[in-house]
Amino acid sequence: MTSFALAPEFAALLADSHLRLVGTPLVDQHVPIADAARWLYQDAPFVLVAHNADADPRFVYANRTAQRCFEYDWDEFVTLQSRLSAEDPNREERARLLEDVRTQGYSTGYRGLRIAKSGRRFWIEHAVVWNLVDRAGVYRGQAARFADWTDV
Repeated sequence: MTSFALAPEFAALLADSHLRLVGTPLVDQHVPIADAARWLYQDAPFVLVAHNADADPRFVYANRTAQRCFEYDWDEFVTLQSRLSAEDPNREERARLLEDVRTQGYSTGYRGLRIAKSGRRFWIEHAVVWNLVDRAGVYRGQAARFADWTDV
């Protein structure tokens, strides 16, 4: 497991970017700041994933809920190109969403078809996707969260 899973600095990047761009907190208000990284990774009741800023981005973060939903463990997830979370026919629509987020900062209410490691297909519902921008204004990638998904 890389250091991002429980790294306070990465949790802060996720939470700070979400608050600045989306306008709502990512971390439950009852969670102490010192415990935010652990809560996001282990206890958050939503899928939380992030990919880097590469031309063909790779996942760099997937909380436990994401691992259960997509059926990849941490080591598998963080070697996966994020485009592979959607099947080929759905990748163009996903790419349009990510480009819109890149230029606008975030998107809410997204619905899209995804695929798990086993081949199980599912709709993600009401997803929020946002840019990861550090406090210096440097673009670090994108993140997504959703709590609702339905098997096809």
